[in-house]
This record gives sequence, structure tokens and C-alpha cells, in this order.
Amino acid sequence: MNILITGSNRGLGYGIAAEALERGHHVIAGVRSSGDKGKLAELETQYGASLELVQLDVADEAGVAALASTLQQQGKTIGAIVNNAAILVERNTPIEDLNIEEVARTFDINLFGPMRVVKHFLPLVTESGGAVINISSEAGSISNAYPGDYPYGISKTALNMFTQQLLSAVKERGIQVLSVHPGWMKTDMGGENAPTDPRQSAKGILDMIEGQIMPKGKFNFVDYSGKEMPI
Repeated sequence: MNILITGSNRGLGYGIAAEALERGHHVIAGVRSSGDKGKLAELETQYGASLELVQLDVADEAGVAALASTLQQQGKTIGAIVNNAAILVERNTPIEDLNIEEVARTFDINLFGPMRVVKHFLPLVTESGGAVINISSEAGSISNAYPGDYPYGISKTALNMFTQQLLSAVKERGIQVLSVHPGWMKTDMGGENAPTDPRQSAKGILDMIEGQIMPKGKFNFVDYSGKEMPI
């Protein structure tokens, strides 16, 4: 299966890429700039042609469209899209001090980014058994809302809505669409005190992509084990 992953050069994105390659999938690893391979260089050495590094800035629609067109011309199809790229800014900033420009930048990456990717890559997703995985967060739960992290939390709430709308649009095509809370992970975003290894979360996400875990619930907002998250 060809799996497209955005923001794949570190953290959860890297973990998903490593897990997918280990399971025998072909990974199309999106990085913001061609010189920003990070730890993907090690995977490239280990897995060779099974790892395809591509420049993919989710905030650049022309670039997203150009990459999708190139892959389509090459005759490639996509088995799964993992919208992982995201930013977390203005942490614990009270509303009175919030930089609205940073809020807008967060939405541009965390929400509009996945929308751009799906807009241009959905035609490449195989008609049956494909998947779109939007990496969300418990911070996007309205019922468990907490003060602070306004840009990140609200952008993830909106991403969850996009997931539900997209699911309604493609469910007759047999495409699975999920918002996944990956847990509090040891990443640059999550910090060293986080209890979850990104690879552990990646395993659950790959299980869902492969159909080994079939989430069941009213809403398609789940954690990495497939358990429904509160909206």
C-alpha cells in the first residue's frame, strides 16, 4: 500500500513512516523542504526505494496540487493519507494576550493544510479500502475543553468536523475517515515528560489503516487504540 504522510521527518510522522515501512508498505514521506530529512535519512538508507521523500508544505496549495499531479501522472494510487503536520503555538496564553496572527497561522496548517491535501490527493485514493487519517487531539474535545492553547484546540475541533463531513462525502466509496488522538507523546511538541512513545501510537494508527482495528461509535474521533473519544 502507498501511504502518504505529511510532517513525516520527526515525532509521530516519523514513527508512522517507520512502522509502515517495517510492515512492508511504500511510504510517500512529505517534508516541508527537500533539505529537511531529519531521521528519515536513516530510513532511506535502510529501506531504499520503499521510502519516497517528497517536498510537501501543506500551507502551499500550488505545491500540494503539483505533487498530486506528478504522482497521478506516474500512475500512482494512494492507499492512505495521514494528515500529521501541525503546529502548537501560543501555549497557555490568556485570551487577552492572544496573537490572532498566530491563530490564523495555526488554522492555515492544522485545518486548511489537511483540507488542501485531501482536496488534491483524494482522487488518488483507491476506491475501496482506502483511508484518510487526520491526526487530532483530545484538546479538540468540546466537552473536555480547558483554558489556554486556543489556536491548537480550536483548530483540532474544526478538524474533527472536517473528518465527519468528509466521511459523509466518501463513505459510499468504502473510504475510512478518522480523527485520531495519538496520546500525549514524547515528541518536540509533547515534551520529555509525556508517557507515550510515538511508535506505540503509530502501531495503533497502522492497525486502523490496515483494518485490524475497526473503530465503532457514533463519531469517528478515536484514540490510537480505536476507542471513541468524547466530542
